[in-house]
Amino acid sequence: MNHIVLMGRLTRDPELRHTPSGVAVAKYTLAVDRQFTPKDGGEKKTDFFDIVAWREKAEFVSRYFVKGQLTAVAGRLQFDEWTDKEGNKRKSAEVIADNVYFAESKKSREQGGSYTQAKSGYDSGFSSPVAASEYSELEIDDGELPF
Repeated sequence: MNHIVLMGRLTRDPELRHTPSGVAVAKYTLAVDRQFTPKDGGEKKTDFFDIVAWREKAEFVSRYFVKGQLTAVAGRLQFDEWTDKEGNKRKSAEVIADNVYFAESKKSREQGGSYTQAKSGYDSGFSSPVAASEYSELEIDDGELPF
């Protein structure tokens, strides 16, 4: 089974491109802090994962995700091997996103101050059967849990 789940912050805004056949693909890097602190008192380590989202997920990511935002991704880890121009064997790893999620509330995003809204003026040419005015932001109750 090949399944990976990550939560971290975007190191840059996602880059949206289209294949020659018109399929949307978005790439970005997720910085994920390791859960442990070194025994010698050093700094926590951070791992950087290249994330690739396709089709509607790519459109969504490029529209709503921005640098510094805390997000989560579930997908599969994919390795590619190739030989470069000098004849050296190269290898890379990337996460192919099956699902992407916001990982913090609007309230905590606004209090953090690193960014306040998604990119404006975005027009991907992507048409949806549901009008944008039919979408609404979910409010998260930050009160006590009922159990």
